[in-house]
Amino acid sequence: MVREKVTVSTRTLQWKCVESRVDNKRLCYGRFILSPLIKGQADTIGIAMRRALLGEIEGTCITRAKSEKIPHEYSTIVGIQESVHEILMNLKEIGLRSNLYGTCGAFICARGPGYVTAQDIISPPSVEIVDNTQHIARLTEPIDLCIGLQIERNRGYRYSIKRPNNFQDGSYPIDAVFMPVRNANHSIHSYGNGNERQEILFLEIWTNGSLTPKEALHEASRNLIDLFIPFLHAEEETLHLEYNRHKGTLPPPGLSHLFLPSPPFSLSFSFFYIFFLFSLFLFLFPFPIIASKGAIYIHY
Repeated sequence: MVREKVTVSTRTLQWKCVESRVDNKRLCYGRFILSPLIKGQADTIGIAMRRALLGEIEGTCITRAKSEKIPHEYSTIVGIQESVHEILMNLKEIGLRSNLYGTCGAFICARGPGYVTAQDIISPPSVEIVDNTQHIARLTEPIDLCIGLQIERNRGYRYSIKRPNNFQDGSYPIDAVFMPVRNANHSIHSYGNGNERQEILFLEIWTNGSLTPKEALHEASRNLIDLFIPFLHAEEETLHLEYNRHKGTLPPPGLSHLFLPSPPFSLSFSFFYIFFLFSLFLFLFPFPIIASKGAIYIHY
């Protein structure tokens, strides 16, 4: 018998924050790396993480404003420098942090002359304003400005639908930008030769201050893992059905298609998702995982 010597690659898969800065209260930046990865894995993880960062993280913002003294959205009010439309755009940019479930109410009550800022927003204790100095309006005369606000926690972007009946009661919907991540990019650095070529994944994240880039990375990783869990459950059900078939259990009428053998690619398909979830797991727990001689050691 001739035995071939098989060399098992030993590598430590780690992630690290290589740069972190706060440009201002409403803009945070973080740069992260994950390495070493086999050729192709960096692009797979990078694309999925970017989409999860931009679309799967919940955020809080103002979605509606109401004032009985406003005739319509594009009107102007005597004693206020900004138009109603400009005030609504300023409210749209207010950064909020909360642990809400659904919506809640808030309001602004200010008297001129003077500036109205985010500090003048009276909100529930569960809602925190990221930057109290954000400008809302300037009152040039001694008048009162009272605006009711609706605050909501959700994900993604929602375009406000303007309906005539909204304007009749002084209620104005605002385009909702729930995304706490303003931008996310990934790049890949390759090194090595031939079959030993490896990659380093670079992730750049910009947030609006309601989350740090590191917090956004952890939350996106958790949400992405949750999306793939049903595939693992489906594979377990298929294996269970195959086991019952080999034991001689007859399938119920009309459900025989569920007891067909798994396609030849099912094993590799499952391995792909298991490896993908394993890679994302490393984002959540920073201890190194070392694979050597067919065993896995976890260093705390």
